[in-house]
Amino acid sequence: MLDVRRLRLLRELARRGTIAAVAEALSFSPSAVSQQLSVLEREAGLPLLERTGRGVRLTPAGQNLVGHAEAVLERLERADADLAEARGGLAGALRIGAFPTATRAIVPAALTALARRHPGLEPMVSETDPAAVAHALRAGDLDVALVHAYDFVPAEPEPGLATEPLYVEAMYLAEPAAGAPAPPRGPAGSDGPDQGTVLRTHARAPWIAATPGTLCHAMTVRACQAAGFTPRVRHQVDEFATVLALVAAGQGVAVVPQLGVTGPTDPAVRLTRLLMERRTNLAFRSGAGAHPAVAAFGTALRAAVPPDLAGSRAGT
Repeated sequence: MLDVRRLRLLRELARRGTIAAVAEALSFSPSAVSQQLSVLEREAGLPLLERTGRGVRLTPAGQNLVGHAEAVLERLERADADLAEARGGLAGALRIGAFPTATRAIVPAALTALARRHPGLEPMVSETDPAAVAHALRAGDLDVALVHAYDFVPAEPEPGLATEPLYVEAMYLAEPAAGAPAPPRGPAGSDGPDQGTVLRTHARAPWIAATPGTLCHAMTVRACQAAGFTPRVRHQVDEFATVLALVAAGQGVAVVPQLGVTGPTDPAVRLTRLLMERRTNLAFRSGAGAHPAVAAFGTALRAAVPPDLAGSRAGT
């Protein structure tokens, strides 16, 4: 009989690529991971891994078994959801991952509503970059998370995970108002210039972007490259309030999402609406969407979406 815990290790190896990465993610030693995978090979009765120099790769049999592991793990999530429903009354920890703008603008109201309806539930929020969410969910470090994707950085399907749409945000070019060039004109009869024209106006300007490796950084770079240039990034900042403060100080231009623009707009900053958007989804392990705690948090989140986003909510 194949051991589910070892199947999970094999699945993680298929996603992370190295035994060392699996060990670090799951708080095991590399030798322990190797030992457990060797036991799984004996249980399977044929090689699942091939040694390639200092690394390993899955054999065709190993890849096939990963597919079965995904189905087994999803079924277990559904079983857990059914048991939670049968027990009645939500209680215990719910580990939530969220990115900063959602943590500030939406999550607090959702947690307030959740506490009123399910006082026994203990939500635990961790700010998590969407790029790291998939591994955290599959490893069991999170139960549910908010993730986002941009037009130029689409979300890739993640085996073992499922998502539900929440809302869509507008995107803006933020530039210093003082000394800013006049907005470019669009073709006759149009509502305004196209996005590429707006961005190319600042092709030689310094840019403010998120730290490399984040989706927000990739969004800025790819949007500019689609307009025909690579931005010269002067500052690397993840918090959008700080980004706007730097723009107001004349330190560069930036692309910011709707929830990154909080309160009255600083008169030192000029915002120009772009055609691109940011879409936010709720993510969880496949089969866990019916879990009462996950479903309750999703319901509370949807009720907490600000009215100015409700009309453009994804999926409507």
